[in-house]
Amino acid sequence: MLKSTALPKPVLRILAIGILTGVMACAPIYRNHGYVPTPEELAELQVGVDTRDSVVEAVGTPSSSGVLQDSGYYYVTTRFRHYGARQPEIVSRELVAIRFDQRGVVRNIERYGLDHGRVVALERRVTDSSIEDKTFLRQLLGNIGSFNPGNLLE
Repeated sequence: MLKSTALPKPVLRILAIGILTGVMACAPIYRNHGYVPTPEELAELQVGVDTRDSVVEAVGTPSSSGVLQDSGYYYVTTRFRHYGARQPEIVSRELVAIRFDQRGVVRNIERYGLDHGRVVALERRVTDSSIEDKTFLRQLLGNIGSFNPGNLLE
């Protein structure tokens, strides 16, 4: 009599679950960050007529605004693709800039995509401290000569 080489059902289930999990882990996952008004919402805005308040009412609060008071509102959305253990990749980015004049009236509405931008490498700069090699006691004793009791009385 020949022995069957088929695997038992519990082992087959575990293998099937493992293979299914492995295939699902390799499927790309997309995530969206931010908000950009639709073209229909932007069409409702009128250059030279709408103000900062009416823009917020019509299309919502901006993702960020300019540093200067008379600059603009910026709506930004980014779509990332996560694929397995790799670092997330930016698939698309869209920016809508609504600029205002000094009176707070809409001056211009611009739309930019990822193809309009350029990659900017960020640098992390650390300022070196001159007290790195000094111990606490050395710093404390070094300040004794610069102490002036007359400054306390004034």
